[in-house]
Amino acid sequence: MPHASLARQITDFANRANPYPLYTELRRTPVLHEEEDGPYLISSYYDIEALLHDPRISSDATNLAAAGADGAGEPEETGGLPPSFLRLDPPEHDRLRRIANTGFGPPHRPRRIEGMRGAMREIVTELIDGFGDARRIDLVDQFAYPFPVTVICRLLGVPREDEPTFRTWVDPLVASLDPEKRPGGAQEAEYRQSAQEARMRLGMYLSGLVEDRAGEPRDDLLSDLVNSRGPDGSMTMMEVLSTSVLLLIAGHETTVNLITNGMLTLLRHPEILGRLHEDPGLAVPIVEELLRYEPPVQLVPQRTCITDIEVRGVTIPKGSRIWLMLAAGNRDPERFKDPDRFDPDRGDIQHLGFGSGIHSCFGAPLARLETQIALSELARRLENPRLVEDPPPYRENAVLRGPRHLNVAFDGLR
Repeated sequence: MPHASLARQITDFANRANPYPLYTELRRTPVLHEEEDGPYLISSYYDIEALLHDPRISSDATNLAAAGADGAGEPEETGGLPPSFLRLDPPEHDRLRRIANTGFGPPHRPRRIEGMRGAMREIVTELIDGFGDARRIDLVDQFAYPFPVTVICRLLGVPREDEPTFRTWVDPLVASLDPEKRPGGAQEAEYRQSAQEARMRLGMYLSGLVEDRAGEPRDDLLSDLVNSRGPDGSMTMMEVLSTSVLLLIAGHETTVNLITNGMLTLLRHPEILGRLHEDPGLAVPIVEELLRYEPPVQLVPQRTCITDIEVRGVTIPKGSRIWLMLAAGNRDPERFKDPDRFDPDRGDIQHLGFGSGIHSCFGAPLARLETQIALSELARRLENPRLVEDPPPYRENAVLRGPRHLNVAFDGLR
């Protein structure tokens, strides 16, 4: 192995195209701590799953800041907004997540996501029709990005004319999730400032929508967040804004990568792409296997332990930072047979692609449905699709992994 630490290699752009050999090396030491002030890297499936359910592992931004983790919890890092429930522990996490869930899905809105199926198909059809007479497209810019961002904007109630402005705000916020872009990383000041400004502008924009919905509720998620009056009370204005920012970012960025990683994987496995063309129902197991095989979220770096914890005979001291290597666990041979093989016919795909425990992905039903529709329609309508370059260029982000561009050639549209 090169001299650089495995933690440093994980955040190295050179590993984006294929980080899995590095994860194989990482699993040889399931609990790895190479630098005195560095994180503990956990890479085995069963250990990751257990820690995701362990109340001694904290997501609270203040605990991360106390552990020296990336300036977490500093007000200027959030653009003046409080942390979202993603970066809180119970009981406050549970209260905010329950309120958010009243407008997002069961049991209060059991058909909200399923009820969007028709609209999703219309959006996908419009995007594919928009390829026109082209015989080569960038799947990211022309399909995988605009589809989920349109869906999450409509779910929240963002006016359609404002949808294009979101990318200028979202991109720097997503970049700030990468451990390499934080204190000690390259261009620290630039990344922190751009993320702060983007969050502030997004918060200011959403505050206007929140005021509108408080006076005139509509049939959208933002109205539900503003006007919820359940057993857990209601969110403050700032909590509504913080939750909305979280949903806008998490509600589309991971899906962009899931769709793009999915099409890339199918183009590398044309026999499975052909099966999907003949049987759209195969999209369901394909998406589950993709979440194991090429998960959009590679690792969870924002965790710290609030007491000493022993993992596989290694004592992780109180206050230590922990990186849970989801993508490494998803290919752990202790858990999955032949883990480096893409196989939608697996009988057991209990992946970590959406995490687990109290912080499991809030929008998993939405992301699943979006990706199933996207991949099945691409398989149905593109004639003889093929990769222009392999591997494609990847985003410079170790947490949210996916191609920055995916150029696909095809012979026409069905």
